[in-house]
Parts: sequence; C-alpha cells; structure tokens
Amino acid sequence: MTSKRAALLAALLIVAQLLLVLVSWLLSATQTVGVRSLLSSEGIRWFCGRFSDVLASPLLVWLLLAAIAVGCLRDCGLLGLRRPFAYRQRIALGLSATLLLLFLVVLSALAVAPRAILLSASGRLFPSPFSASLVPALSFAIVATSLTYGIISGRYQSLRHVYESLLCGIRSAAPLFLFYVLLAQFYESLLFVVGLKPHF
Repeated sequence: MTSKRAALLAALLIVAQLLLVLVSWLLSATQTVGVRSLLSSEGIRWFCGRFSDVLASPLLVWLLLAAIAVGCLRDCGLLGLRRPFAYRQRIALGLSATLLLLFLVVLSALAVAPRAILLSASGRLFPSPFSASLVPALSFAIVATSLTYGIISGRYQSLRHVYESLLCGIRSAAPLFLFYVLLAQFYESLLFVVGLKPHF
C-alpha cells in the first residue's frame, strides 16, 4: 500500500470515528432503544477510562513480536540465499537449522506429549497455554534463528548491527500500529454505542 493510500485510509478511519460520535449522540437524543451516546457523561467516562484497556490486547503484542521477527528474518540474509553458499554461510545455515529444529522439538514436547504442561486443563491444544503462546514462541524462534545466522555468517559485525536488525521490522510495520489503534478504538466504540460493552 502506498503512503498516499495509507494516509487516505487513516483519514477515513478518523472520520468514521467522528461520525460514530455524532450519530450516537443524535440517536440517543431521539431515545433510540439500545443506543448509548459517546458524548454523554457515561460515554466520555468510558472512552477516557477504557482507552488504554482497548488497545492493550494480545493482538497488539502479537503484532509487535511478529514485526520484530519478520524484520530480523528479512535483514539477516536468510531469505536471499543463493547457491553456491560460502563456507561461513553453510556453517551458519546448519547451526540455524539445528537451533530451529531443537526449538520445535522442545515446543512439541511441551504441547503434544500426553499430559503436556502447555495443554489446557481438559487436555486440549486450543484454547490452552500453548495456543496463547504460539505467536510469541514462533516469533522468538524466528528471531533466534535469524540472529544466529546473521552473526555466524558475518552479516552482523557488532552489537549495533544486531540492535538495528531487531528494530528494522518495527520501522517497516509502523503504519500497522497506527491502523491498529484506529481500528481497535472504532470497533470498541461501536460495541459501546450499541450496548455490547459494559459501563465504566
């Protein structure tokens, strides 16, 4: 998506939020059943008091971790590998693959084995601690594998390069965080207006 289109979409979401505020006020003024106004004392208390709670969801954490992981994977050079591999690349590739395999084995042992500790109380994978930790665990595995490859292959020469690699995905995903804030707030505000969110 181009910057112009992204800016237009962000503007549309802001306008939609403002329209929701206005429409909720108009409908509540006409005493439409089941509609609460965002401009009432209750609505203002809810909006101000729940703003952080609305944004602080697992989805935000998953988005952040996935951005870091994808950024590391793209920056470390693994995706652009071409044969023939140099000696350091072969060593780095072997160690990275071994690390990833070891991680997957440990994760499987914690989730698939009978009475595994990441299963739910009823023995299910979904929902369970395993499903709740799947995105963070996979993100960690991708970051560890990517950094291992980058360091051993010589792509990362210093701690600063590793640090920059961890940040490059966040920079690329910055527009997603803006859209997350706008969409999450609009969605939760809509639920409040139609009476599906509790009072503050």
